[in-house]
Amino acid sequence: MKKFLENKWTIVSIVAGGLGGYLYWSEIGCLTGTCPLQSHWQIMVPYGMLMGYILPDFLQKITRLWH
Repeated sequence: MKKFLENKWTIVSIVAGGLGGYLYWSEIGCLTGTCPLQSHWQIMVPYGMLMGYILPDFLQKITRLWH
């Protein structure tokens, strides 16, 4: 059961990262179209998902060092 809960939060963080990538593209983005990452939502959503996967794991490792 504990393993399932860990996977659930990983999936939630990946989805939140993808949503964050889409919102970043739609609200900030690149107006000229010359920015390789920010000008296409097809690039920003997977990039946000990757950040959503990496960041919680990184933060969890840091908190383990403090305890």
